[in-house]
Amino acid sequence: MNAAEPATLDTTVVVPTVGRSSLRFLLDRLAAAPGPRPAAVVVVDDRPAPRELGRLLPTQGLLPVTEVRSGGRGPAAARNVGWRHARTTWVSFLDDDVLPEEDWFAALERDLATVPDEVAGSQGRVQVPLPHWRRPTDWERVTAGLADAQWITADMTYRRAALSRVGGFDPRFPRAFREDADLALRVQAAAGRLVRGSRTVTHPVRPVDGRVSLRTQAGNADDVLMRRLHGRDWHARAHAVRGRRPRHLATTVAGAAALALAASGRKRAAYVAALGWLAGTVDLAAARILPGPRDSAEVRRMVLTSVAIPPAATWHTAVGVWRHRRAVPWRGSPDLVLFDRDGTLVHDVPYNGDAAAVRPFAGAEQLLDRLRSQGIRTGVVTNQSGVGSGLLTDAEVDAVNAQVERLLGPFDVWQVCRHSRDAGCGCRKPAPGMVTEACTQLGVAPDRCVLIGDIGSDVEAAAAAGAVGILVPTSTTRPAEVVAAEQVYPSLAAAVQAVLDGRW
Repeated sequence: MNAAEPATLDTTVVVPTVGRSSLRFLLDRLAAAPGPRPAAVVVVDDRPAPRELGRLLPTQGLLPVTEVRSGGRGPAAARNVGWRHARTTWVSFLDDDVLPEEDWFAALERDLATVPDEVAGSQGRVQVPLPHWRRPTDWERVTAGLADAQWITADMTYRRAALSRVGGFDPRFPRAFREDADLALRVQAAAGRLVRGSRTVTHPVRPVDGRVSLRTQAGNADDVLMRRLHGRDWHARAHAVRGRRPRHLATTVAGAAALALAASGRKRAAYVAALGWLAGTVDLAAARILPGPRDSAEVRRMVLTSVAIPPAATWHTAVGVWRHRRAVPWRGSPDLVLFDRDGTLVHDVPYNGDAAAVRPFAGAEQLLDRLRSQGIRTGVVTNQSGVGSGLLTDAEVDAVNAQVERLLGPFDVWQVCRHSRDAGCGCRKPAPGMVTEACTQLGVAPDRCVLIGDIGSDVEAAAAAGAVGILVPTSTTRPAEVVAAEQVYPSLAAAVQAVLDGRW
C-alpha cells in the first residue's frame, strides 16, 4: 500500500436512500474525513423509479462508492440489498440524513478493534440537536428519542456473518420503524452480544408537515408483528416505549359508541360516552401540548391530530392483527443459490461437448440477474461423467461451461465432477462434495445455501451437504423423485421467486 494512502477498514458502509439532498452532505463528510477508508460504500437507491444519484455522490476524497437499487420496497429490503453486496467482515449502516463526526472512521476503527469475538454488533451514538431558545415541538421530541434508542440503524455496525445467520432485516417491516429492533433481538438470540461504541453521528430533525403524527400511526401494525414474532415482553427486551394503544382503543370505542347511541336516540348514554371520548382526547392533547412550545400553531396541530390519532392507531392495529395473524420467523434469502446445469439452466443435451448446442431455458438469464441484483451469489454444480468415461474431453466441458457463462452472466463459483458414474468419488451428485466445496470456497454456511435442480440427485446432494434442495421437474424427472422432494416448484421462475421471498 502506498504510504500516502489511508488504511482500509474491514467494513462496508451501507446507506439506503430515497434521494434526499442530505445524502450529499453525508457522503462528502465521509469522503473528507481523516483516518482509514472503508473497503466499500454501497448506496442503495430505494426509490420506486430511481434516477441518477450523481449530483448527490461525493466530489472529493477517497471514497469507493457503488450504487445499487432495491426497487422502492422500504428500508429493510434496501439494507438487505446493501449488506448482501458486501464482502467484508463488518457492515456499517448509516441513514442518509445523518452527519457523522469528522473522526467517525477513526472512532469506528477503535470500536471494532476492541470488541471480542462474541460481539455481533456495535452501535454508534446519536445526537439530535434541538432548539435551545424554546421548548421542542412534538415532532422534535419524537426525533430526539433516537438519541436514547437501542440498536437503531442510523449508525449500527454488524458482523456480516451475524446478518447472514439470521437472514438480515425483515422486509415485513416496511417503514423505518421496528425493523432495527427486530433484527437486534434476532441477532442477540442467535449470533452474539451487541455493544455501544464511541463514534457519533448527528441526526437533524427533518422538516415535516402537520400530518406527520397521523402517518406515524401506521407503526402500530409493526408493533403487532413484533409481538407475533417476539412475544408479549418484546418492549422490555428491545428497550422500546409501549405507547398509548390501549388508551387509543378506549377513546375510539367511546367515540364510536357516542355516535351510535346518539343515532339511536339514547341521548343520556350518548352523552356519557361522549364524555369518555372527550376525556381521552383531552388527555392525549395535554400530554403532547404541555411539554412543547405552546404557540398557537403548535397547539392547533396538537388538538386537531389528537382527535384523529386514536382512531388511526386503532385502525392500523386492527390491520396489523389481520395482516400478521400467520406471521412466522423471518429467515431471509439464502447467501448462495447453486444450480444444476443441464435440465435446469440449459436444455439437456446428453454428453454435450459442443458449445454451439448450448440453449438456455427462456428467462434464465433474467432470473439469475434478479438474484445477483439482490447481492445473492450464484453458482453451478454439474456432473460431467462423460469425461471419466471417455465420451468428453476436459476442453469440451470447459468450452460448454464458458458458453453457459457467456449466455447467462458471471457465476461466483463452478463445481464440476468429471469422474465416471462408478468411480465412487465424493463429489458426484448425490454425494455432497461439490455443494460443500462451493460453500467453503465462498465462505457460506451450508444452511444458507440452496441448490435448484431437476432430478432427485440434486436434492439429495443438497441435503447431504446441509443445504436446501429445490426440485424443478422436467419430462425426465421420475415421479418418485417428485414425491420424495420436500420443495417442488413447477418452473425455475417459481423456484427463484420462492428463494427471494424467503420461502426455502
